[in-house]
Amino acid sequence: MDIFSTEKLLELAKVWDSVLDAFFQSANLRPQQILVLGCSTSEVIGHRIGQGSSLEVAEVLLPPLLERVKQQGIFLAVQGCEHINRALVVEEACVTHYGLEEVTVLPSLHAGGAMTVKAWEKFSSPLMVERIQGHAGIDVGDTFIGMHLRPVAIPIRIHVKDLGQAHLTLARTRPRLIGGPRAIYDESK
Repeated sequence: MDIFSTEKLLELAKVWDSVLDAFFQSANLRPQQILVLGCSTSEVIGHRIGQGSSLEVAEVLLPPLLERVKQQGIFLAVQGCEHINRALVVEEACVTHYGLEEVTVLPSLHAGGAMTVKAWEKFSSPLMVERIQGHAGIDVGDTFIGMHLRPVAIPIRIHVKDLGQAHLTLARTRPRLIGGPRAIYDESK
C-alpha cells in the first residue's frame, strides 16, 4: 500500500476544504437533515476500491467534515463497503430522531473501510444502521451511495472533479414534484 507523503496529505486537505466549502454552499442542508458520505480511501491514493484502505487519508478527511456537520447541526452517516452490506455509522441521536433500526456489525479496515473505522472512533455515540434516506451525499471513489439518498437526487457540480485519484460526486435531494398541468411548484427550492 502506498502511503501519501506529508506534502500530498496537506494538498489533499486543502482540496477537501475547498470541496466542503462548495458543497455546503450548494446543498442548503437544514438542521437535523442527513448527509451521507461514501469514501474509498483506496481510490483516493490510487488503488482499486477496497484494495488499499488508508487510515491516514481518513484522518485527514473526516475531522474537517465533522466540524462542518457540527456547525450546521446536521447528522453524518458514513457508508461502509459491500462487505458489511454498505451499512452506515451514525450517531445514536440520528437513530433516535429518525427511528432507524440498529444492526450489529463493527466496521474494520477490510470490512467497512478506513472511513467507517475513523467514524466509529470519532463519533460520540456511534451505532450502525443498514438503511437511511439522506438529504445530500458526498461520494468519493464511486462507492454508490445512491441507495441511501432520498428521491429525487440532484447532482451538485463544483470546480473539483477528483479528490486525490478518486472520482468525486456530490448530490442534494429535493421532494418529488407531484400533480399535473395545474400544479404549481416553488422553483426557488
